[in-house]
Amino acid sequence: MKILLIRFSSIGDIVLTTPVIRCLKRQYPSAELHFLVKKGFKAVIAGNPYIDQLHLLDKDMEATIAALKPIGFDYVIDMHKNLRSGRVKRALDCPSFTFNKLNIRKWLFVQLKMKALMPDKSIVDRYFEALQPIKIRNDGQGLDYFIPEQDVTKQDDLPMGHWNGFVGCVIGGSFFTKKLPVEKWQEFCRQSPYPVVLLGGPEDKAAGQLIASVSKGKVYNACGKFNINESADLVRRAKVIVSNDTGLMHVAAAFQKPLVSLWGNTTPELGMFPYYGFNNLNQSIAPQSVILENNDLSCRPCSKIGYDQCPKKHFRCMQDLEVSQMIVAVKKLWETQPLATKSV
Repeated sequence: MKILLIRFSSIGDIVLTTPVIRCLKRQYPSAELHFLVKKGFKAVIAGNPYIDQLHLLDKDMEATIAALKPIGFDYVIDMHKNLRSGRVKRALDCPSFTFNKLNIRKWLFVQLKMKALMPDKSIVDRYFEALQPIKIRNDGQGLDYFIPEQDVTKQDDLPMGHWNGFVGCVIGGSFFTKKLPVEKWQEFCRQSPYPVVLLGGPEDKAAGQLIASVSKGKVYNACGKFNINESADLVRRAKVIVSNDTGLMHVAAAFQKPLVSLWGNTTPELGMFPYYGFNNLNQSIAPQSVILENNDLSCRPCSKIGYDQCPKKHFRCMQDLEVSQMIVAVKKLWETQPLATKSV
């Protein structure tokens, strides 16, 4: 049996598909699993041992479809659900499974704040609901992230003062309204009793320099210095992660890390909260996950994705988050460490 799974992007969204990949391979061990992803996100999934063949979408969809057709897939599992994934499914002309994106409910939640319409479950559980016809069960083991051996970081990749433990702070995000302001991160670093490593891409390097300037010995700016897998390995090495709603937040959950997640214009109710297994949002069984958000705003969520600036101009969803609460949460998680780190 040959199965094609589709998720084109992005980092966190791809990581959220990994329970499906693992359960498919374990429950149908003779199945041949193929995964279609954008070329730019190859590194996120290339190390996954449950995938038999990776297919990369660059710019030429026709060439991609032409390469897929001769394989003769028995099933397609669409975990992206957009026009392009629909095009692939039609071209391959075989049975397919597609999860419920809940677009109407999300629109009503964002526009009319009808939160009660959103199910109290992760998007991961919606993936498994779509696979009920072939009886794929969720094993409850959470997310996966596999780091190739060449991308495992060394102890001396970080300053000596961080060798005995550090807080990893993920300062980036796909949109401005999903990112904690620089001055808030600066205040967090001033108050942190622990060494800090700032994590992000090249686009976050300048912000990282501003944040690190408040305490150069205690704060190390790793933004732009490591590739995605190396950054993921630094997440794995951290004692606690503090993160915006972005890809490395889900990587932290994959490694079962103690995590403080910060939410701006988006909300966990949209189904993309840190997923540790069978945990839902309102009755969490993930004590290592602390969610900080401003629930007193009538304008939130203002988008299911994000904006380049606050539509209301005040950005209170992030500006009102208390640094003192972040510090309290980090201290508690640092001291308790409820679960062991998941191995590579």
